[in-house]
Amino acid sequence: MKRQTTTHHSLAGLRATVRRLAHRAGLSVEIRYRLALSATRVAAEELAAGRPVFLETVPPSPPEDCRLTVRLHLPYAPHRPSLEGLPLPAERTPGPAAVWRVPTPSPAPRRSSPSPAAEASGDGGPPGLVELLEEELGAAVERLDALAAEHQRLKHEMAETNSGVLALYVQLEERDEQLRQAHGRILRQLEDALRPPPVRVPGLEMAVHYEPAEKHAPTGGDLYDWFVLPDGTVHITVVDALGHGLTSTRSALNVTHAVRTLALEGHPVESIVARTDEVLATFDHELMATVQLVRLDPVSGGLVLANGSHPPALLVRADGATELLEVRGRGIGFPLPGSERLLRERLAPGDLLVLYTDGLTESRRDPREGEERLAKAARRHRHLPIEEVPAAIAAEMHTVILHPDDTVALTVRRSGG
Repeated sequence: MKRQTTTHHSLAGLRATVRRLAHRAGLSVEIRYRLALSATRVAAEELAAGRPVFLETVPPSPPEDCRLTVRLHLPYAPHRPSLEGLPLPAERTPGPAAVWRVPTPSPAPRRSSPSPAAEASGDGGPPGLVELLEEELGAAVERLDALAAEHQRLKHEMAETNSGVLALYVQLEERDEQLRQAHGRILRQLEDALRPPPVRVPGLEMAVHYEPAEKHAPTGGDLYDWFVLPDGTVHITVVDALGHGLTSTRSALNVTHAVRTLALEGHPVESIVARTDEVLATFDHELMATVQLVRLDPVSGGLVLANGSHPPALLVRADGATELLEVRGRGIGFPLPGSERLLRERLAPGDLLVLYTDGLTESRRDPREGEERLAKAARRHRHLPIEEVPAAIAAEMHTVILHPDDTVALTVRRSGG
């Protein structure tokens, strides 16, 4: 194969020449048709405008250079040709030309060489051109078949992978659900450990219902405590610490423990809210909580109530009359914490006292409307067994929840005559 330059006036002639020289150089069928497509794409605009192009071929020079160099000159082009997106990438030269340097087999096979005039004509060409086209077509079909087979294989593998991923996803979901259930059980056990059972005192019936804002995290800042003091009276604390989750549970637990300690030490009820803030402020600077304190005499039914920013208690008389027991005050962590006064009342036999956190009455974002609904619900359910009363009230209050929040509903009913 010798160095030669041919002039071309048609795409057919250019394609034929490129195919033959690539064949003589022993290039693969794929490189051959890529080179022919690339050369005709670069020259198409020039030949369509009637301007000739020149194809220069430089054979390999082993051992220094084993590449076939094909240079396409466009001397009359008004601008440099675009070389973007060619089937076989070309090198850009300073002038209007494109260069391909293609590695050839070593040693390059010897093939018969048609005359340059025959290559340039493109009119039927020398014998073998049709065979070259058929060979390229066969290679293209073979390539398509291989791609189709590969596509089918990948599709099958993808289906198997998707099936495996789906099975794994199902397993992970099942495992996640098991972990959620186990997590919930642990938290409920923690809640049960933190929430003391009702005090059993002759003359009083007591029950409580707790409902977390999020079922998968059944712990929060709503907490209560009840115990019998040495003088026989029953002390009840209801706390709503700011926030949700274990942090707020710890804060609420700090409040109930501090209140219990102060109550058992004999501090007056009216001082306990302020004293609790003073005690806790030294080690929990972020703590904010509302708190309500109730003292009940199971013999006389006497009731004393102190409040720190907490929703008012509800008193339901045996005949169905209702009254909110409101006492002004500020909670733990608030400015000037403490109950402004004590409220004194008396529970008659059959009377029901309802203590709660704001999650019960503010589920529809209107606390006053919630308090009115609470009075109706408590009146309606006051004759149920005491174990059922708090849950029944909560269920009626939470038929519509616009603002989910942790909820405590605690009820005390005086029995006897």
